Amino acid sequence: MTTDLGLPSLPRTPARRPTRQLHVGKVPVGGGAPVSVQTMTTTLTADVDATLQQIAEVTAAGCDIIRVAVPSQDDADALPAIVAKSKLPVIADIHFQPRYVFAALDAGCAAVRVNPGNIRKFDDRVGEIAKAAAAAGVPIRIGVNAGSLDPRLLAKYGRATPEALVESALWECSLFEEHGFQDLKIAVKHHDPATMIAANRLLAAACDYPLHLGVTEAGPAFQGAIKSAVAFGILLGEGIGDTIRVSLSAPPVEQVKAGCHILSSLGLRPRKLEIVSCPGCGRLQVDIHRLAGQVEAAFDGFPHALRIAVMGCVVNGPGEAREADLGVSCGNGKGQIFRKGHIIRTVPEHKIVETLLDEALRLTDAPAPQDTPAPAEDFS
Repeated sequence: MTTDLGLPSLPRTPARRPTRQLHVGKVPVGGGAPVSVQTMTTTLTADVDATLQQIAEVTAAGCDIIRVAVPSQDDADALPAIVAKSKLPVIADIHFQPRYVFAALDAGCAAVRVNPGNIRKFDDRVGEIAKAAAAAGVPIRIGVNAGSLDPRLLAKYGRATPEALVESALWECSLFEEHGFQDLKIAVKHHDPATMIAANRLLAAACDYPLHLGVTEAGPAFQGAIKSAVAFGILLGEGIGDTIRVSLSAPPVEQVKAGCHILSSLGLRPRKLEIVSCPGCGRLQVDIHRLAGQVEAAFDGFPHALRIAVMGCVVNGPGEAREADLGVSCGNGKGQIFRKGHIIRTVPEHKIVETLLDEALRLTDAPAPQDTPAPAEDFS
């Protein structure tokens, strides 16, 4: 297939890597299912009310699967109440104590995350865990990262190389495979995007298990979002990855928002509200950074999938933002409000934000009437 210019056209979304499919509660993972977004609560799991409140917040932000830490018996005891009231399938995150795996299964958790590298005497309990998980119909996520790499592999490779991470993950899967259990999902994570990318490429070539993508300890919001977007964009662009978590030193809601934006930017999730804004230059007669921030704040939580353009001048106004549903181009203390590239009204600068919001509500409330394009006003 070629374009009108004879150039080869590329598919908007890449062919997905074929994998087996499992279900985390009601959410299918792998096997061609949509890429899901996960996060992890930061509350004490034993605090049921606080944990459920945070789950409600990330649910509203677009999260598909939630993970909760279970480091103590009090946390394990709280799982039944959390599972019963959570609108999202709950994954129990287990470290060090195998007995909490059984508590999570008894509580009705939709999946369990384990890292055999840091569970004491795990090798002796694999068969028992596999049998219990199979009976409950619950998948297990094998999680491997640099901080919990099996000591034998750390000694073999000297550090957490992509090869070490993959060998650890496949060895840990083999422990379950020996007992006939293959309802597994794998995550190999690293704080360095290049290492994480290389590890997931190797893993994708070596097995057909669904893969969970994450750049672990990615950092503060700005740095971490960039590192995650780079890694996820490359791997998802190659069809690798079935579920993601953006691991930021930021509230879980921000992690979910970042994950949803990454997927929608790649065409892997329906677009929600999007703010398109210019970076600014010497032509501007308005503080475009402040204005874009005000528009973003005003539209926070807006439920409709609109593209809103905030443009600093007529050069990059309606013409460049023709595909926007609604927008503004600014200059000389005024804002020209445009719809689909057609200017419909001009308002004072201090009324731009409220006018955009008003027009957006009109636009989404009912089919818009055919506007007669207004002439562009001279801002000079």
